Amino acid sequence: MRVGVMGGTFDPPHIGHLVAAEEARARLHLERVYFVPAGTPPHKIDEPVTPVEHRLEMVTRAVASNPHFVVSRVDVDRPGPSYTVDTLILLREQLGTDVELYFIMGMDSLADLPKWHQPQRIIELCRLAVVDRPGYDADMSSLERILPGLSRRVEFVPMPQLGISSSDLAERVRKGLPIRYQVPPAVEEYIYAHRLYVNERREEETREAAASTSSR
Repeated sequence: MRVGVMGGTFDPPHIGHLVAAEEARARLHLERVYFVPAGTPPHKIDEPVTPVEHRLEMVTRAVASNPHFVVSRVDVDRPGPSYTVDTLILLREQLGTDVELYFIMGMDSLADLPKWHQPQRIIELCRLAVVDRPGYDADMSSLERILPGLSRRVEFVPMPQLGISSSDLAERVRKGLPIRYQVPPAVEEYIYAHRLYVNERREEETREAAASTSSR
């Protein structure tokens, strides 16, 4: 059985995540795709991140209409940073050795893979389903020299070029700009109901005001 895995901060989840997962599912004949929100994103230790229960609920709402999509708490219910290699090991333990894992990532993440935690172990644990990202490319020859065997573990998945990112969406909310049609309606409703990302703007304004006052 083939199973897809899509990890990430999902802050917030958006249409691009869903399109990438569905394209990978259809083109690689995946029986299901597990969405795995990171409990503690290791690459965002010094950045503000929405509490995990909010992100988990948004992902649950985002995937609810697709019977092939499943939300996993494997990175939420464990301590420590949410390294991909640990996620894959835990999913392998849960799903069994007869399952072939496909980790879904963007072209930008593939280019950055050598900087990930234990990248060689990652490509031993799964195949990589790499979707297009506008403005990004990966030098497979260079990557192969750093991570021998990588080329045999990569499946490239074409997808519509949407150019949507979670950071841009959070910024749009902070600026009072619309996010409709870029996130599922249930996610948009949840963001506004819980005033996510708006409070970050207020905190930032407070810090700026304090800094301005102290510098006078």
